[in-house]
Amino acid sequence: MVRSYVEKPNCIILAISPANQDIATSDAIKLAREVDPTGERTFGVLTKLDLMDKGTNALDVLEGRSYRLQHPWVGIVNRSQADINKNVDMVIARRKEREYFSTSPDYGHLASKMGSEYLAKLLSRHLESVIRARIPSITSLINKSIDELESEMDHLGRPIAVDAGAQLYTILELCRAFDRIFKEHLEGGRPGGDRIYGVFDNQLPAALRKLPFDRHLSLQNVRKIVSEADGYQPHLIAPEQGYRRLIEGSLNYFRGPAEASVDAVHFVLKELVRKSIGECKELKRFPTLQSTIAGAANEALERFREESKKTVIRLVDMESSYLTVDFFRKLPQEVEKVGNPGNPAAANTIDRISEGHFRRIASNVSSYINMISDTLRNTIPKAVVYCQVKEAKQCLLNYFYTQIGKKEGKQLADLLDEDPALMERRLQCAKRLELYKKARDEVDSVSWAR
Repeated sequence: MVRSYVEKPNCIILAISPANQDIATSDAIKLAREVDPTGERTFGVLTKLDLMDKGTNALDVLEGRSYRLQHPWVGIVNRSQADINKNVDMVIARRKEREYFSTSPDYGHLASKMGSEYLAKLLSRHLESVIRARIPSITSLINKSIDELESEMDHLGRPIAVDAGAQLYTILELCRAFDRIFKEHLEGGRPGGDRIYGVFDNQLPAALRKLPFDRHLSLQNVRKIVSEADGYQPHLIAPEQGYRRLIEGSLNYFRGPAEASVDAVHFVLKELVRKSIGECKELKRFPTLQSTIAGAANEALERFREESKKTVIRLVDMESSYLTVDFFRKLPQEVEKVGNPGNPAAANTIDRISEGHFRRIASNVSSYINMISDTLRNTIPKAVVYCQVKEAKQCLLNYFYTQIGKKEGKQLADLLDEDPALMERRLQCAKRLELYKKARDEVDSVSWAR
């Protein structure tokens, strides 16, 4: 147990040995030599000088001849057991000690450097010099501890004010911190926003390429739709109603990719909300506010998604409501000449013309649908960005702001509830920080004699 203390470099060692025993066998000296081989921290103290055998003294030790230390040996005479039993106070004991050394024929010449009072002064001066030498490192250590505690306090967050106005201000500041991180994800300052571009550049084009136009515009299906559109009277020149039905049926297929693009971007935005809340250090201490902001943001994203779906479906419906007439006017007119219909060769010709006629219709509709596909490939991303991404970037929490302004003090306080363990940790850090600052002030105020 003693070793655990004396081996510390800041410890001053009092190696106390009785004068009536051999100093070479002193356990105190032996231990001091092990932990302080240079002797810089060791002070030798001899006790029981008054109990030595007559005709003997401890001058060889006290004058450093038998065992030299860097600091001088000091002899002391404590109260005897009889003095203790008689309750002799320390003032009288110190006076008797001074009288012993001043009248001793052996130690009289060392009287000014002997006794408990001199030992106390010697240790005090040494301690003062050690502290003076260590003050720069002590001050540095205190300042380092203060910086660490202040950094931890910043991480834990400062205590929350009790008045409703300050609490509302704190909530709004935390919302802005979250909103700032969310925007950084969208604008490229943080990763994640690029996934939205991936929806437009990869997912949407791939979905458009997979639409089953080949099946819808097969010769059999074209003949069926055109014939049904003609009703009881076949078309005379171009089957306009057949064209319209084929185009409208094809355009309906675009609804799926359009809505899927909206849903994919919605998923990315929700994921960015989740990541932004997790990355907002200021919000970590308020779990209730975290979940409230997440709920408000996701509700806003749902509203944006519904509006975006309506818009992209409108884009598809607009293409159905009014066809681009110039496209069909530029198509070459069908001019076919056949012989006598009663002739079998002529009948075969009519069949081939009929088949070519329907193939040409399928080809024309396919070309028109490809043109619409290229148009929607460009307009759907614009609509999605305008209705979802831009809205999320500019007014994700606007509705939440209007609602939070209506809340009372108790409701605001509930949003700012903290983990009790975190509150206790902040309190302990604040106490330690105050103590360290007080210690620094004390050290700075000390005026050491040079």
